[in-house]
Amino acid sequence: MKRLFMLRSKDIRLSRKKIAYAFVALLVVGVAAWVIAHRGKSEPQLPVIATVPVNRQDVNIYGEYVGRIRAQQFVEIRARVEGFLEEMLFEEGTYVTKNQVLFVINQEQYRARADKARAQLKKDEALERKAQRDLERIRPLYAENAASQLDLDNAVAAYESAMASVAMSEADLFQAEQELGYTIVRSPISGNISERLVDLGTLVGTGGKSLLATIVKSDTVLVDFSMTALDYLKSRERNVNLGQQDVTRSWQPYITVTLADNTVYPYRGLVDFAEPQVDPQTGTFSVRAEMPNPDRVLLPGQFTKVKLLLDVIEDALVVPQKAVIIEKGGAYIYVVRPDSVAERRFVELGPEQDNYVVVERGLAAGEQIVAEGYHKLTPGLKVRVDNSNLILPSDSVAAESAVLPDSLSQRND
Repeated sequence: MKRLFMLRSKDIRLSRKKIAYAFVALLVVGVAAWVIAHRGKSEPQLPVIATVPVNRQDVNIYGEYVGRIRAQQFVEIRARVEGFLEEMLFEEGTYVTKNQVLFVINQEQYRARADKARAQLKKDEALERKAQRDLERIRPLYAENAASQLDLDNAVAAYESAMASVAMSEADLFQAEQELGYTIVRSPISGNISERLVDLGTLVGTGGKSLLATIVKSDTVLVDFSMTALDYLKSRERNVNLGQQDVTRSWQPYITVTLADNTVYPYRGLVDFAEPQVDPQTGTFSVRAEMPNPDRVLLPGQFTKVKLLLDVIEDALVVPQKAVIIEKGGAYIYVVRPDSVAERRFVELGPEQDNYVVVERGLAAGEQIVAEGYHKLTPGLKVRVDNSNLILPSDSVAAESAVLPDSLSQRND
């Protein structure tokens, strides 16, 4: 009996210890939960965002069009006299210089005409000299009444007729020599010549085919493109007269072109002409720019992409497009105040260029705006700024200089 009592007492003590341990464990868990809850309330997790400052800079406004390259000069080489083509003294597709001999037409008949005209001139000059001597003999005799008035009049008329015959013969000789010269066809300009359009031995000229070849002068080319009437009105609003240089501006309307391989041609062209009227069928007007082509990379007839500088907005407020949020109520940007609180600011947007946009109203230079992470924000929320992983567009709106080069031959920067 005593032993049974001792065993029961031992079991009771063990149960009390377990209860005590369980109570202590619950107490620890409760304290830990309280600490965690208290710490969460005292140190809330702030949303992490990236910011950029609002900058002021000059913004270039461009328009993009489809242009066609045209040679500055295009000359047709034609036969001016009739004859059989005997020689071709150039290599097709090469560069020829001014006054270089290109073709030779059969000269025999034209040389004979020139010789005949020269001989006739000599004959008429001889008759003129004889008529002059006769007149000089008649005048003294007339003064002494040894010759009649009729004799004098006949001598004067003969001399004047001989003089007229000499003038006619000189004109005939000039024409014959000119036609003889036309048998040698020369290049009127320097440029690249096409293939020959007639074969040797072909009758060319008046009764035959007169077009022999063409030459293009393409060291400077013209770029033609069309703009809409709306483009014209906008340019007038900006006080920009296309085709006219304005010395009061720090920039001039220039173009750059993109080649077929999507590379940008390294020279700029100056807009030097704009059609004064709109084509009623297309609603557009023609614009022309002159562009240097020293390496002859641009070929006449080639189509290309044209980028025209329409305007330069000076000292504009510029922000990345990805920082702008556009909703039904308008466009707004989150601005981070100095106390790290995000504020929603409605803005008025201006022109867009590349990955940037001009802000005309609603921001001030130097303010920090949210560029990444704005989807985490609500107005008045405190934020934490971390710009370590921020990636901004590499193409700035003012990447190209807005100042036109002094010479068309100057390369782009």
